[in-house]
Amino acid sequence: MHSKITGDIDLRGKICLVTGASRGIGKGIAVQLALNGAKCYITGRKLETLEKIKQEVSEKRGAGACIPVQCDHSDDDQVSKLFEMIAKENNAQLDLLVNNAYAAVQYITDNIKKKFWEQPLDGWDTINNVGLRNHYRCSVHAAKLMVEKRQGLIINVSSPGGLRYFLSVPYGVGKAAKDRMARDCAHELEKYGVAYLSLWPGFVRTEYIEDMVNKTGGSGAFTKSVVEKGETPTFVGRSVAALLSEPHPQIMDKTGKIILTCDIARSHGITDEHGEFPPSILQINWILRGAGYKKLASYIPDFIRLPFWLITAGQALRITA
Repeated sequence: MHSKITGDIDLRGKICLVTGASRGIGKGIAVQLALNGAKCYITGRKLETLEKIKQEVSEKRGAGACIPVQCDHSDDDQVSKLFEMIAKENNAQLDLLVNNAYAAVQYITDNIKKKFWEQPLDGWDTINNVGLRNHYRCSVHAAKLMVEKRQGLIINVSSPGGLRYFLSVPYGVGKAAKDRMARDCAHELEKYGVAYLSLWPGFVRTEYIEDMVNKTGGSGAFTKSVVEKGETPTFVGRSVAALLSEPHPQIMDKTGKIILTCDIARSHGITDEHGEFPPSILQINWILRGAGYKKLASYIPDFIRLPFWLITAGQALRITA
């Protein structure tokens, strides 16, 4: 099945950077940007893997291209050289930065049953060096280019993990910080015409998650029913491509906010790989299903959703109570 998004999306002339694009969400975003015309730089620690993504886009005859760049995002010098190269090759143009690099998936899995005081002391850095500090550094480099052009979009790939406890202490703090970073950076960038937002995909069926389901038999957090109905990386990519295609004033209306992939998709008429629309994390039946109330969830229509403000307000009330 062809992976190009539904609708008239033309990203030709757009220069993009997706960090951590070797697999999963990052790969899904990069491929969709390139298929719809963008020149998309992709980073990862293994050049061979990135070259395969470049070839995949070429074989699908996308209007754009993926440009592989081997980069360890824990190395500040490598990150600086990455942006210097992009600026040199594109007359200092950068239209989109997607902060997606993350180096702690295996660490979190290995330590998921341990309390924070039982985990290695360097666990904080393992989770939040590449996954948070690097996002800030990349944002600094990108902002310098975008402010000069008075346009551009920066996206932090985040999740609801910052709203309440999930997986571990450093994980939740890191996710909350990504959302706060988007809000505060947007405050300073807005008058220069540069947008910065936090993107929340739903439950994404990445290669790693599907592998975990196969290994555990669908127990625990990685239940088969949740994974089967989750978003694919392609869906996340289609949503980002559609977002980038929006007129500048429309993108600026979103700056500083948390945006859900499903909301972007609904507004653009985008579906997932097989024509279905993945459930929103705000759907009440989806929330009930995840909590184990499958029978009750089956009686509630998909369109009944919690308002986003209620979720964030509920967390604020818990903090001040």
